[in-house]
Amino acid sequence: MAGIGFELRKLLDRQSLWGLVKAYAYAGVISSGPWVLSIVGVMGIGLLSVGRVAAGEVRQFLVTITYLMAASLIATGGLQLMFARFIADCVYRREEQRVLPNLLGALTVTGLGASALAVPLMFVLAGPLTVRLLTVVALVVLSASWIAVVLLSSLRDYRAVVTSFLVGYLISVACALLLRPLGLVGLLAGFLVGQVVLLIAMVGLVAGRFPSGTLVAFEFLDRKRAYLSLAATGLLYNLGIWIDKLIFWFTPSTSEVVLGPLRASIIYDIPIFLAYLSIVPGMAVFLVRVETAFAEEYEGFFAAVRDGETLADIRRRHDRLTIAVGNGISDIFKVQGTTVLVLLLAGPRLLKAVGISGLYLQLFSVDVAGVAMQVLMLAVFNVLFYLDQRRATLALSATFCGLNAVLTVATQHAGPPFYGYGFAISTAITSLVGLLVASRKLDRLEADTFMRVG
Repeated sequence: MAGIGFELRKLLDRQSLWGLVKAYAYAGVISSGPWVLSIVGVMGIGLLSVGRVAAGEVRQFLVTITYLMAASLIATGGLQLMFARFIADCVYRREEQRVLPNLLGALTVTGLGASALAVPLMFVLAGPLTVRLLTVVALVVLSASWIAVVLLSSLRDYRAVVTSFLVGYLISVACALLLRPLGLVGLLAGFLVGQVVLLIAMVGLVAGRFPSGTLVAFEFLDRKRAYLSLAATGLLYNLGIWIDKLIFWFTPSTSEVVLGPLRASIIYDIPIFLAYLSIVPGMAVFLVRVETAFAEEYEGFFAAVRDGETLADIRRRHDRLTIAVGNGISDIFKVQGTTVLVLLLAGPRLLKAVGISGLYLQLFSVDVAGVAMQVLMLAVFNVLFYLDQRRATLALSATFCGLNAVLTVATQHAGPPFYGYGFAISTAITSLVGLLVASRKLDRLEADTFMRVG
């Protein structure tokens, strides 16, 4: 699924500074766009609404969107990975006519599932009926968007992908500001309009790249082509990402009621979401240096095996594959490590610039380190997915989720100086264990490959 990365590599091949800047800028937006743009867009709406909308309603909007992001990601986590594997298989087998109808089928399943989850929420959520309706519709739209995002990395028109993201969130911000005289209803409605536009744009891009005469298909649910281990991995990974936030939200001593059953943790939420803005440099390197370079060498290795090349050539390909992984991981360490150091040094000024107390500095620093390790964890998972090590990634996802839950509870009992360490330590341990597993699997790649062929 590294198609868009190969196009970005062409910018690097021009060997110009501007080409380098453009390639990594596009890669940063594409790889982390849904995360970063959602954070920036929602925070932008909140900041621009201060003084125009009641402070309580602004906070209710921010918390509601955060819950919607968490719920939609966790609910679709299983289908995201399983569907991504199905699409990758279709592209590999040159069955591209199956892509669009199965995307529409996946969106149908997601819409029905999200609706089944959302309808009971109508009776659980607080606030006017309009607010509750907008919330449940937004949950359905966001859930569908995460499925559509799966396909974007297979597209080669990176400019159109980036433009779709930017236009979608600019519309969200503009409509929310236009409708802010309506208070919470206006902010939610404006955000929802932009997300609908983004979803339509993503589906349109896929339809242009993968035309088909079939309207809807559900082949991705075929037991022969569906990998349930990937579904479990996606669910546990996304739950692991949010479990520390959920624990802080629903622990009375670290949170407070915002809107009905929705709670928020002032002490924990702001630093972690600011820290996630630091993910852009590492994710750009991940797409260009790990996802794309590794995919290229991976294809070369297995082509050598399939074509019956000499053992010396196959071993040479294996060495190049291993070097590509090592170089990619090393680049992530360098770039994300530099980002962490810059943010640690600029932390006090950064928090002051956005109007946040310096008391958050320690938690912000820990979260920045945790986010950096999360980028590394994603890179390791990516390598293991290519090597078809589904059991290993499932075990690592379960480890991450379990560690984050247990350590977060432990740090809560330890007191405020230890907040954030649960997330940071769990990502660090999972990343390091994953590196050891990936290294071992790469060392055994030749033997495992020929055993499968035999």
